Amino acid sequence: MPIRPTYIAACIALAIGSLSRAAAETTAHTMPETMDILRHAIAAQTEEGKDKVPEFARYLADKLESAGFAKADIDIIPVARTAALVAHYRGSGKGKPILLSAHMDVVTANPKDWTRDPFTLIEENGYLYGRGTADMKTNLVTLVATMMRFKREGFVPSREMILVFSGDEETEMASTRELAKRYHDAEFLLNADSGGGTFDDQMKPVDYEIQAAEKTYADFLLTVTSPGGHSSEPAPGNAIYRLNKALDHVEAHAFPVQHSDITLASLKALGEHGNGPLAQAMLTFSANPNDAAAAATISADPAYVGQLRTTCVATMIDGGHALNALPQRATANINCRIFPGVSIDSVQATLNTVVADPTVKITVQLPAPVQSPPSPLRADVVAAVTATVHERFPAVQIVPGMSSGASDSLYFRNAGVPSYGVSPNFGKANDSFAHGLNEKLLASEVPAALDFWHSLLTKLAK
Repeated sequence: MPIRPTYIAACIALAIGSLSRAAAETTAHTMPETMDILRHAIAAQTEEGKDKVPEFARYLADKLESAGFAKADIDIIPVARTAALVAHYRGSGKGKPILLSAHMDVVTANPKDWTRDPFTLIEENGYLYGRGTADMKTNLVTLVATMMRFKREGFVPSREMILVFSGDEETEMASTRELAKRYHDAEFLLNADSGGGTFDDQMKPVDYEIQAAEKTYADFLLTVTSPGGHSSEPAPGNAIYRLNKALDHVEAHAFPVQHSDITLASLKALGEHGNGPLAQAMLTFSANPNDAAAAATISADPAYVGQLRTTCVATMIDGGHALNALPQRATANINCRIFPGVSIDSVQATLNTVVADPTVKITVQLPAPVQSPPSPLRADVVAAVTATVHERFPAVQIVPGMSSGASDSLYFRNAGVPSYGVSPNFGKANDSFAHGLNEKLLASEVPAALDFWHSLLTKLAK
């Protein structure tokens, strides 16, 4: 179903809030081009193995050039089978630049499993559907559209702004590492792939989180081997059965409850604006992190369990070599999101203890996990984000947040660049299906994002 112009106009009216009529007209003028770029972005199958990222990067570079970017200010960096895109928006001052981060790749989507074609932008019932609508081509596109708008307006920032778009954030992060090596001399980084606002079930804004920390991403491979043999002669020690028992133990284990100043502030804000047992548990836990009942209630919700502890879950499994033979080998990947301050070695040791079978080999998968320290909250960033969010929702509370998943920020944090997740999007918890089937984003968030980026970057770049 095509995007209806009447619906887009309604979204704009909802998103602009208290903005002036002139600003509204500017946003309305930008929307058709933005939607055209977004349609192309969703259609670009930049998933692993299809080698489409360099082509998509070239498309974005051409769009930036068409708006006035010099060819010399745009660089497409080949990295193995993917690429990174860098674009410099030159400033008048001599201070360190602001980095603007996003990623061009998406998680694999099988069209046979989806209700709608994942690579066609579709609007239904107030949502935009397609792979990358939520994670994160919409935010990437609105960033690009904002840079194009700035060029056409003749905006000259005092700080240089540099787009640093990676091409394999969802997999190896090799392009991210390359970008962090080249562009670590920066004032700070704003990441469009994390942070953002929360709506309650009645679509009222609850809070807005500035992502200042994230959990460590780590994959562990469980490997079980056996001699194998003819399937007509079953023998003890079947590799698949032993692996299955190990996975049962991993599933049953819960890592200890943990907290930080960032997570307590976030949970307190969510609890103050919510209703029911979950909201009450958040308030109780934020006041007393030793309350086991509150921790159990929060942990029962998939959207928030990662805020309380390290999590490890089986994500892939492989075993056997023939239909008529006993398996000689069975493996499973355990994906862990590790609470800041917890070492990789200690998680591996815990998995060995939990599995309790010395014949199950547990190894760390490559690339090697990277831990990153929280970024100190800068007063200028918090003030600018607060003022920008309040232009849309004047009363919403701004709090620091910790991402349960990994983002490109981790490599920049390790390179000494303070990094902050400032997605312009608001949405309900568990509503986007990012990485899953039928990924979606509220259509109202496209014009809202254009207003957000233009306002925030005007503040910070000046």
